[in-house]
Amino acid sequence: MKLGGRTQAFSHVAHTSANALLSLPPSCIGVPDRENLELRQQCGYWKAQHARAVERITELEKEKVELSARISYLEGQLYGRKTEKNVATEVKGEQIGTAAQQPKRARGQQPGYVGHGRKSYPHLPVIEEVHDLKDSQKACPRCGKPYLPFPGTEDSELVEIEVKAYKRNIRRVRYRAGCSCKGTPGIISAAAEDKLIPRSNLGLSIWEHLLVEKYLYQRPLNKCLESLRTYGLDIPAGTVVGGFKRLATLFDPLVEAIKEKNRSETHWHCDETRWAVFQLTEEKLSFRWYLWLFKSPSAVIFLLDPRRSAEVVSGHLGEITEGILSVDRYSAYKAFAKKKRHVLLAFCWTHVRRDFLKTAQGFPSLRAWAGEWVELIGEVYHRNDLRSQTLEDRQKFQEQDRELRKALRGMKERLRDELSEQRVDADRQKVLESMNNHWKGLQVFVDHPEIPMDNNGAERLLRSPAVGRKNYYGSGAIWSGQFAAMMFSIFQTILLWGINPRQWLHEYLKECARFGGTPPPDISRYVPWQMSERKRAKMSL
Repeated sequence: MKLGGRTQAFSHVAHTSANALLSLPPSCIGVPDRENLELRQQCGYWKAQHARAVERITELEKEKVELSARISYLEGQLYGRKTEKNVATEVKGEQIGTAAQQPKRARGQQPGYVGHGRKSYPHLPVIEEVHDLKDSQKACPRCGKPYLPFPGTEDSELVEIEVKAYKRNIRRVRYRAGCSCKGTPGIISAAAEDKLIPRSNLGLSIWEHLLVEKYLYQRPLNKCLESLRTYGLDIPAGTVVGGFKRLATLFDPLVEAIKEKNRSETHWHCDETRWAVFQLTEEKLSFRWYLWLFKSPSAVIFLLDPRRSAEVVSGHLGEITEGILSVDRYSAYKAFAKKKRHVLLAFCWTHVRRDFLKTAQGFPSLRAWAGEWVELIGEVYHRNDLRSQTLEDRQKFQEQDRELRKALRGMKERLRDELSEQRVDADRQKVLESMNNHWKGLQVFVDHPEIPMDNNGAERLLRSPAVGRKNYYGSGAIWSGQFAAMMFSIFQTILLWGINPRQWLHEYLKECARFGGTPPPDISRYVPWQMSERKRAKMSL
């Protein structure tokens, strides 16, 4: 127990003297003196107990503040807003950020603005329908004389969609030779229908529908099958799972092409999230795996791995020699960058902003301070947006670049001043030190205007798998999880190029069926960056 030097010395001397006197025979010490010595000894003991209690109370008060902040933050995560888009954090009536000072814009069409008109859907096929009066309605009800035809028609349009299950009964007409020529075949017929899976009676449209519904729109497989049952089509779940396992090999060449394209570029958005795989292995005795994302300007790749370490990053990007990674502050990316001299880490400003918002939610006394920092970060975002709008005008770009750098210098000076203060709250200190330690990576976008300030591009792409994780909890087997990562990669890459994923999938699976349920020898016609402009425009959304 730590006590003041004088108090500690006095207690020690008093305790020693009292023990010495108390050890003497009772005849040598009077009753009042003995009682006095006992009380002095107890006084030293209770002083030490009091100091111990005071220190314990101080520790508990500090722990209480930290736990209260944690509870407040978790309540905000559970019950608060789920997005930060144009929304300021509100804490018990107080608002942080300039966005909260502006009236909220109502959703939908704004009063006083001319709309864009009704959409005509000119690309849809048209089915003409003629609606005529009944014969009894074509004459005057009074005199009975018939109505006379009038030029033109009253026209209107309705957009409909028809989804139905049907069975194709394919009959191939047979022929036999009518001559006796040598080598003439006995019986001939038209070629058999190409099948994606040999001996399966499920057509291409079934597999297209199931793949899109589960891996693009993240619907659980049982819900997809329930939906098909409403159309009179009852497919066993085991048939679909076995079919997916067969289809997985069809997409291997495409995924390899996406990986190569992804590695060949020089900027990546990287992130990772948990993904459940309900299969235990000798190396992995839990169900928690990780879904890693690497997004480049032209390709998106998802990788499923049981590890959450730098080895996964090195496994995919280990051969690159230079480039920029937009990342959060996770240590795996830092460990990877240490081995690469010309690889820069661009840290995410959104995560820094969240640090201040979290502090404001948990510690009422720091709301105003955190709000000021949120304002400063918002100003940097604004300056960078203005600079991005002037990339083609060199003079205006330089002007906006100077303003941006000036704002960052002011932020850095304030950061240095607050860190140099003698008495800084531990919670403030933690946020400020994190920002200071990552300052170099937070400035990468300044010298590289093409690099965004945040890693929101990766977080937006991870949203789709995160919805799937909530809807169907993950994957039941390792092969199933790897197949999910493959389909996520393909669909998100296709969408990145503005291609209709359903139409693309139909064309690709049709080609696979033509080659007997195997990948086509030449996949260049189905890789977005290799296909012709005409074909890409034809399949665009």
